[in-house]
Amino acid sequence: MTDNTWLSRWDERYSSEEFAYGTEPNNYLREQLSQLTPGKILFPAEGEGRNAVFAATKGWQVSAFDISANGKSKALQLAEHQQTTIDYQVGELSTLNYQKEQFDAIVLIYAHFPGAIKSSIHQMLNQYLRKGGFIIFEAFSKNHLEYIAKNEKVGGPKDIESLFSIEEIKADFPDYNIIELEETEIELSEGLFHNGTGSVIRFVGQKLM
Repeated sequence: MTDNTWLSRWDERYSSEEFAYGTEPNNYLREQLSQLTPGKILFPAEGEGRNAVFAATKGWQVSAFDISANGKSKALQLAEHQQTTIDYQVGELSTLNYQKEQFDAIVLIYAHFPGAIKSSIHQMLNQYLRKGGFIIFEAFSKNHLEYIAKNEKVGGPKDIESLFSIEEIKADFPDYNIIELEETEIELSEGLFHNGTGSVIRFVGQKLM
């Protein structure tokens, strides 16, 4: 079950008129998506929709979900502005009716879940990706806490359990051809809440079985 404080946090963050993380897509997503042939794609924890809407404008058939109804509202507003459409559901993954091997790609961009459930969500998502499909992932690493200490404006969870390591990604997505998996320092300039130098894990994998 979703912790109500978790839901309240995101509903509050997405309640203002301004987009919390901007309306431009994440740079890593933009770069990786350009190398794939459009098909069916899923965006978990998609918030205000900047990445999902971008994919839709590039010819992808987009599904997205989040626990925040405010996030959905902003995402649909952005899609309309960009003259495109996305299928956006509100709820937890276990309650949504996605089908096994439904998607050609799954995109996890700063999809930080509570530590107790993040691996189980990754494993659940894995079944919705077809064999040969791709995961595109960027999120803060466990070392990112040091960066938050220097600059809170860079954003990201402040509990180490919600942050990621290379070892965790390997364990969560074992049956993948690893195209890229690295921890790296990047400069972020995404809306109000991702600004400055941060430490991230980047992963692109192709499902083998």
